[in-house]
Amino acid sequence: MIEQANKFSQGLKVTVVGIVANILLVIIKIYAGLIGKSQALLADGIHSLSDLLSDFIVLFGLKWGTMDADENHPFGHGRIETLSSMIIGILLIGAGIGIVYSSVTALYEHQKAEPTLFTIFIALISIGVKEGMYWYTLIVGKKIRSMLLIANAWHHRTDALSSVAVLIGIGGVYINPNWYLADSLASLFVTYFILRVGGQMVWQALKEVVDTAPDKDVLDKIQATAQSVEGVLDAHDINARLSGGQIFSEIHIVVNPDITVREGHAIANNVEDLVIKEIEDLVRVIVHVDPVRD
Repeated sequence: MIEQANKFSQGLKVTVVGIVANILLVIIKIYAGLIGKSQALLADGIHSLSDLLSDFIVLFGLKWGTMDADENHPFGHGRIETLSSMIIGILLIGAGIGIVYSSVTALYEHQKAEPTLFTIFIALISIGVKEGMYWYTLIVGKKIRSMLLIANAWHHRTDALSSVAVLIGIGGVYINPNWYLADSLASLFVTYFILRVGGQMVWQALKEVVDTAPDKDVLDKIQATAQSVEGVLDAHDINARLSGGQIFSEIHIVVNPDITVREGHAIANNVEDLVIKEIEDLVRVIVHVDPVRD
């Protein structure tokens, strides 16, 4: 299991890198959008601003969500990460709604974009930087099993996708100024990805808050793994819940009623060790020992 101090250290490093990248992108995107009168690039700059806000939420979630279990929180503080990822999702949805409003207004008022090679260059830089941050954050998030970092990685990916749409829109207007509506249409296209990912984040977080069980495949694998341990005659009543991207489970195993308490305890320990080893993201399991019934 990942040590909480190590988890925070790795998460802090990748998030600080993201903060620096987002500060630079917010400045250059908004500046280039104003210079080139590009609604799409301005919207993309606002999107990067929401990324920056989410980075600070990630820092808070990592700081408190990776704290060790204590007397008042025997299962740890993983739900703080869950709530933080929900806030990121809500920010994405809010940013998406704002972009829709700005883009529809631009279409209605026939606002013309005047992109330059500079604005196109900025869009290309944004794509490269945000795609790189997506992979960097995703790899670290999976390594330390942080739902919060993985959510933030997708925040970076939506920014990269939005920059692709921006590039297409402003590129089209640059080639032919009569296609000025392409800029606003591109920003609307961006919004689909933003709202979709934001909705998924909120939904996933809500499922954890209400203790939704993992997929049936995970429960079946837990049962099969427990049944493979020597001395286990059967495994049943498999319960599991998610917290901060981690799985907590309870298992009932059936053993020979004639064995000693010591032997039954040893079998239960073997089940616990094997299940934690074999099931990804499972960090704690409680094993109940039942005697076989006639």
